[in-house]
Amino acid sequence: MKLKLTLIRGLPGSGKSTLAKSLQFAPAEGITTHYEADQYFMTPDGEYKFDANSLHLAHRWCQNKTSLDLSAGCNVIVSNTFTTIKELKPYFELAGGFNITPQVITCHGIWDNVHNVPAEVMAKMRDRFVGDISSLYEIVHE
Repeated sequence: MKLKLTLIRGLPGSGKSTLAKSLQFAPAEGITTHYEADQYFMTPDGEYKFDANSLHLAHRWCQNKTSLDLSAGCNVIVSNTFTTIKELKPYFELAGGFNITPQVITCHGIWDNVHNVPAEVMAKMRDRFVGDISSLYEIVHE
């Protein structure tokens, strides 16, 4: 069985987490795990406590969990905003090490974002969102 890495990207409220959960539990071969940076900020009692100063740690956590699970033979879904090439690149590099090409899905839904991201932050994210990520596929095929 060939491992799968699925990256789901989109702005807050676009449906990333909902899609990831539906794909995780869809009939498939092998075990599929799901990670997103928001999980890093969940307390043991289920409360969400975001800390912008720790966002880089949350993304590193997702990357480490992804690497560990792929090493263990699990398929992985990662749902984050992934607005830039720089944010996606570590996953493409990781995938190359496993000889897999990530599947990238972009969500475009417009629902209320569960973490109440302020409008000005959403605007900045929208402005930096890169649509053409084709250059990343060169990393996997080097």
